[in-house]
Formats: sequence, C-alpha cells, structure tokens
Amino acid sequence: MRAPAALLCHAFLLQLAAYIVRPTSAYRAIELGVDPQLVGLIAASFALLPLVVAVAIGRWNDRGHVKLSLILGGALMVGAGVGVHLWSESLTSLLIWNAVIGLGHLLAVVGQQTLVAQLGREKLDSAFGTYTFAASLGQAAAPLALAAVGGSAVLPDTDILFAIYTATCAILLGMTGLLPSAHNADQRLGSEHSLRSALQVPPTTQRTMTGAMLLSMLVLAAVDLIQVYLPALGVEREIPSATIGVLLAVRAAATMASRLGLARLASRVGRTRLAYVSTIVAGAAVGALAAPVPIVVSGILLAIAGFALGIGQPLSMSIVTAAAPAGTTSTWLALRLSGNRVGQSVIPAILSGFTGSIGTGGVFVVTGIGLLGTAAAARFLIADDL
Repeated sequence: MRAPAALLCHAFLLQLAAYIVRPTSAYRAIELGVDPQLVGLIAASFALLPLVVAVAIGRWNDRGHVKLSLILGGALMVGAGVGVHLWSESLTSLLIWNAVIGLGHLLAVVGQQTLVAQLGREKLDSAFGTYTFAASLGQAAAPLALAAVGGSAVLPDTDILFAIYTATCAILLGMTGLLPSAHNADQRLGSEHSLRSALQVPPTTQRTMTGAMLLSMLVLAAVDLIQVYLPALGVEREIPSATIGVLLAVRAAATMASRLGLARLASRVGRTRLAYVSTIVAGAAVGALAAPVPIVVSGILLAIAGFALGIGQPLSMSIVTAAAPAGTTSTWLALRLSGNRVGQSVIPAILSGFTGSIGTGGVFVVTGIGLLGTAAAARFLIADDL
C-alpha cells in the first residue's frame, strides 16, 4: 500500500525545514562577517554526526523505536531552531546548532523510511517513489520561502527565516502523533540481531547492498553538482541567471515526474535493469551539458538527466529494503544514508580541487563518466531477481 497522507506530509515538512535552515545559516554566517571560504563548514557540520551515528540509529529503529526516533528527531530540530534563532552570534555556535539539526534530520529520515518500507512492502517502488516525490516537493518549496522573505535584498532577514524553520519543525513534531506505528513483528526480529549479525549477510546480498548504495551516493552527488556548477557554467557562457533558474526548475520537475511513474517503469523494465539503464541515461545527459549547445538543447538534456536521476534514490531504497534480512531494514537504510552523506561531502570536495584544470564544463564530463561507471558497477553488483 502507499504511504499514508500523514507520512507524506511529514516528509514534505522535514525537507522544507532542512532546505530553509541550511542556506539561512550560510546567510547568518555572512552577516557575522565569516570568511566565505569557511561557510562550507556549515554544510559539513550538518553531515558530521549522521556519518558517525547513522548505523546505530538504524539498529535502534530495528529494535522497535521508530516512533521515538521520529519524536526525538523533531524535538531536536525544534530545539536547534530556537537555539540558532536566539544564540547564533558566532561561527562556532552556527556549527553546533547545524550539527544538532543534522542529527535530528537523520533520526526523522530513518524513521520515515522505515515506515515507508513496512507500509509499502508489497509495492516498494510505488511507496518509495511517492515518498521521495513528497520530499522533493519540500525541497522545491523551500527556495520560495527564501525568495518571499528576501525579496530584492542581497541578504534576507535571517531572523524571520529561522522563525519559519522553527515553526515548520513544530508542526512536523506535532504531526508525529498522526503517523502509523511500526510493525511489531519487525521489531521482534530486530531485537534478535546484534549490529555485527545484522551486517553479516550472504555475499550476493552484500554485493547488492554495495551496488545500491554506490548508485544512491553518485546520483545524489550528481544532483548536488548540477545545482552548484550549472550557475557557474552560466556565468562563463553569459547566460542570464533567470534562465539558469528555469533550467534548474526543469531538472527538478523532471525528477518529480519520474518518481510518480516509478512503479510502472519498474514493473515494465525490471528493478535492477531500470537502476543501471537510468544511470547510463543520466550519465550521458549530464556529460553532454558541457557541450556549447543552444539553451533549448540544454533544457532538454536537463529534463532527461532530471528524469533519470530521479529514479536512482527511490529505487535504491527499494533494492535495499528488498535485499535486507528481516529485522535489519532500518540498519541498512541508515547505512545507505551514511553513504549519501559521504558522497555529498567528499565528491564535490575532490572535484573542486580539479576545477581549475578541467574547467566548469569538465566537471559535468567527469560527473557523467562517474555515473556511467556507477551504472556498470550496479549492473555487476545488484542481483537480477529483486
């Protein structure tokens, strides 16, 4: 069955809040006179604690604490919202509050994905496709809040934005009571597994998990790189920022469209085949963005890339859920999230070091090659019978 409306609304609010507070924290740092080169530390602080505790939180959820994970995650995000609103007068305080927000976000995401995995076990592709669509909608709505508050000003009113973030998190926390409970059978199975035994799976399952996580990591990193480097490419080629904004919107719309039709695609093509074929298509389209083509062609390439990239995330969730032994689903989903955080941090950092020699267009070529390599790895690693 599809995830219920309350869970989808919860996913929307969670991503809306996260995508409001992260750029707002960067604006607050600029207000405080922080060196722009250090602003990137704010993004790193958001991912720091999840890298350390993701698997432990997954085990905690497998042992029957899904609802508590959701409540604690919402509470941490509300508390950090109050903190960042009232006590963020230095870079250090901003880093601390964003680390707490990152931890709360992880607790909530693992809880959400565990519920989706259980509620939609009979139709995983449909459930995760709809879930990620709701999350994408929240990510797309956040810039509207920034634009509404900022208007034509270079720096928006961060106090108002932090207040909006905190209010959103308060609604999120209040909605937690409307969410369904996790299945007791899965909780009993989860309590029987230690962390070591949960991660000790047959070689075929281990290869499948590795392939799904690698695919998820590279696809998410590619989306982030498009968001960062397409504006830079526009500056190089003297493309108006409004046009770049439209192109990014095309990519986002295509991504959401693919997630709504994911179940039909997976049933026709097959889950494993769809995973690597969509990544091949994404790699070719992203790499082609480096070519000096007309704007209309760039829009078509971004629509193709966005549609293909939108498949990777929910499909990797479905593959991990289907392959995970009973009682370990949350652990493996959390490990997948941890891999995503590594990809979001490490891959852009590595590419930024080579941008001077390969150019902005070269970043798209390298990203495309990386996606093609990931597709080949997924074809080899992920089992065909999922």
